[in-house]
Amino acid sequence: MTAKTENTNPVEPGYDINSIMERIPHRYPFLLVDRVLDWRLNDYLVAIKNVSMNEPFFPGHFPRNPVMPGVLIMEALAQASALLWVQESHPDALFYFVGMENVRFKKPVVPGDQLRLETRLKRVIRGFAKFDVQALVDGEVVAEAELMCAYRANV
Repeated sequence: MTAKTENTNPVEPGYDINSIMERIPHRYPFLLVDRVLDWRLNDYLVAIKNVSMNEPFFPGHFPRNPVMPGVLIMEALAQASALLWVQESHPDALFYFVGMENVRFKKPVVPGDQLRLETRLKRVIRGFAKFDVQALVDGEVVAEAELMCAYRANV
């Protein structure tokens, strides 16, 4: 899914956690994107989430066999999609995760994994944006879906 083309972004290709927190309102323990590696405005974004045993969900999911909940993988992909959408063209937008289609979980995600979050803007229709997303670990797809998000100007 990752496109490797000449970068025409108005800023450097990637950015760190501080820049992420400037763009979306999520905070610990619900901020699920650690770094943006690359992006193209209104096209695609690639980010990472480092999965640590210190995550607050692992003690209960599951105590002797920790697995990242699939719904949180989808949330991480939605946050990456929000980061793509709220770039310079929509910096004041409020972004709501409203739907998932064709969701597939292919492998468990465990402590020590690094999730590569890839999102591509598919279309925008009347206040809704649809994204094709994938999460990968070591180059293998662990989850994929079509996500729908609603946005509106922050007033």
